[in-house]
Amino acid sequence: MPTFKVTVYTVRQINLEKMDDIYLTLLDSEKQSSERTLVDRSWFSSFKTEFSLDIHVEKNIGNIVQVKLEKHKHNHPWFCEHIKVQTPSGDCFEFPCYWWLVDENEVMIREGTARLPQDDTKSFQEQRKDELESRRKIFRWKEWSPGFPMSIDADLNDLPKEVQFDLEKEIDWYCNFMKVGVYLGLKKFEGLVESWKDIKDIRQLFEVLGTLGHKVLGLDDFSSVTNVCSLSRELDLVPFSGNHVYKMIVCQFSNFKQKLYIQTQLLQETSNDVMENWNQDYMFGYQFLNGCNPVMIRKCMQLPDKFPVTQEMVKRFLKTGHTLQQELQAGNIYIADYEILKGVPASSSQRYLTAPICLLYKNDLNQIVPIAIQLSQTPGETSPIFLPSDNGLDWMLAKMWVKSSDFNVHQLVTHLLKTHLFSEVFEMAMYRQLSAVHPVYKLLMPHVRFTIAINAEARVKLIGKDGIFSKVASISGDGMGTLMKNAMETLTYKSLCFPEDIKARGMEDVPKYYYRDDGKMIWEAIHCFVSDVVKIYYDSDEKVQKDEEIQGFVNDVACSGMNNSANFPKSLESREQLVEYLTVVIFTASAQHAAVNFGQFDWYAWIPNSPSTMRKPPPQKKDQVDMKYIMDSLPDRDCSSMALATVWALTQTEHTERFLGMYPDMYFTEQPVKEAIKTFCHRLEEVTNIIKIRNGGLTLAYCYLSPDKIPNSVAI
Repeated sequence: MPTFKVTVYTVRQINLEKMDDIYLTLLDSEKQSSERTLVDRSWFSSFKTEFSLDIHVEKNIGNIVQVKLEKHKHNHPWFCEHIKVQTPSGDCFEFPCYWWLVDENEVMIREGTARLPQDDTKSFQEQRKDELESRRKIFRWKEWSPGFPMSIDADLNDLPKEVQFDLEKEIDWYCNFMKVGVYLGLKKFEGLVESWKDIKDIRQLFEVLGTLGHKVLGLDDFSSVTNVCSLSRELDLVPFSGNHVYKMIVCQFSNFKQKLYIQTQLLQETSNDVMENWNQDYMFGYQFLNGCNPVMIRKCMQLPDKFPVTQEMVKRFLKTGHTLQQELQAGNIYIADYEILKGVPASSSQRYLTAPICLLYKNDLNQIVPIAIQLSQTPGETSPIFLPSDNGLDWMLAKMWVKSSDFNVHQLVTHLLKTHLFSEVFEMAMYRQLSAVHPVYKLLMPHVRFTIAINAEARVKLIGKDGIFSKVASISGDGMGTLMKNAMETLTYKSLCFPEDIKARGMEDVPKYYYRDDGKMIWEAIHCFVSDVVKIYYDSDEKVQKDEEIQGFVNDVACSGMNNSANFPKSLESREQLVEYLTVVIFTASAQHAAVNFGQFDWYAWIPNSPSTMRKPPPQKKDQVDMKYIMDSLPDRDCSSMALATVWALTQTEHTERFLGMYPDMYFTEQPVKEAIKTFCHRLEEVTNIIKIRNGGLTLAYCYLSPDKIPNSVAI
């Protein structure tokens, strides 16, 4: 009697009850099938990650093209990674799944070879349509808030099981917030709502957070684990989503032998350097190139009328004998214009927001330094242009205002909108329009891991009505919607294409722009990888045009996710366009997010360098402020503590993080794609080495775009 040897791979389930009954059936191309076989019924099946079955058939049923899994009862969700089938003749076939069986349902798993819809049989084409129709009922679009792109129609606790955090990620996420919350709770400052006394006084918070990198918190400091969790809830820094999370964290403490180890060294070289040199003009200018928000600066060939800087104002800051007009024509003048903030309301009457303009200059040392700052979009007597030659306090405060505006634009536009929310749009469209057997689905899956889940957390605990952002920044509620609307109106698809964005901003030749240099290498590596994969499945442009699923994917992004934006393509006509589009998706989720996320603690830990909000209005005249006014303008102690705690937690990677090029899940089974992945990894290793050698010669290393530090997806 012919025998098929089947191995089912899953993940260890954390429950002490028997696994629900899971049945497996093999099907061939003629829809002949084996008998339905029970996978396992032992008491220990929940702890197993591999099940081996011998399936006997009365006659050889032909090449197996599908495996059907059925789940009875609805006590516990069950996850299937993949299935291997060895035929009676010894041939082996792989069936990637990576899907949850929830309640009483079934899943049909295709053999792992990727196929375009037009290359499938008619029966499989119909099956693909049924699959996508079912998914669209789960992954529904919803406008979370006016002005925002569309997102998933599900609350945090109702997310589809497929996009939720796994156990390890969930524990990491909550514990990172709790670590800082507990530590700040132990180190409470006197007068939390008071202003800082002076710049030196702020070092107190910086140094306290610095010891977090070395501190071990034993639970002996608390009466019980419950007190730890309660304290974190009280501080509102731990986004608990349910009792199950509480239980997992209790378990995590127990596993760590009742000690909480803070493993990350916080006081990095960069944050120390920022603390010491933040008020130097070269450090201010450097951050426009390589800080958290390296996309605001652009070359200025002609001054806008709204920013009437004159030769007389800036001549002492230019090269001897050079005029402002000459330097403009030579391409040595740059501008950072925060017009996008115009008309955006501040979060309260105690917080202020403005839309500054900053003029920068490439000096003889190839440094980018500020030479003029206007704190509004409207020039006039009440909006003076501040200069480096003004008194030190005026110039210091003007730079603080620019960096505070930059903080808010960075967090909500550069970071949240252009990486988190756009990646969610791509992920939603992928689930809604691409069958699991589509090569682009397989290509994108590693790059959307946990994105919907992290955004759902953010909508509740970070940018929601009572979220952390509204407590630490200048914008909340209606202001966020206005800013998002402004950003979406000016945003284009081409601005997400890294080389195009660099070119559009005239930043091709500015020196020491490591974000550009490293980003170009990563973009080219991803582009080559995507091109290699696309060529395997699409041998002509016509194949792209006739791929209904890929056209539906692109159209769903533009018409649904991006609110029918005219600035995003609604169809693709060639392989070249498809390669660029998929490169945008992967680069945005991996490299771009890494570049604008993981430097937050480095650059924001020192509060005067990037104030999250300002509590006094911008000065309308020169020579009117003193140090007390500046300290009263900066975030108070409570706001500062919460901002630091948050940016620290948001820059921690998972201890089992999957970095760019790491694809442990077996979505592709074909050898040509596996070879393309190997080539991709080799290119990334070369880029890593180039960056490492370059950084060895720098006083301040730029590491955010080193491939070995870039997670595959937006997951934090």
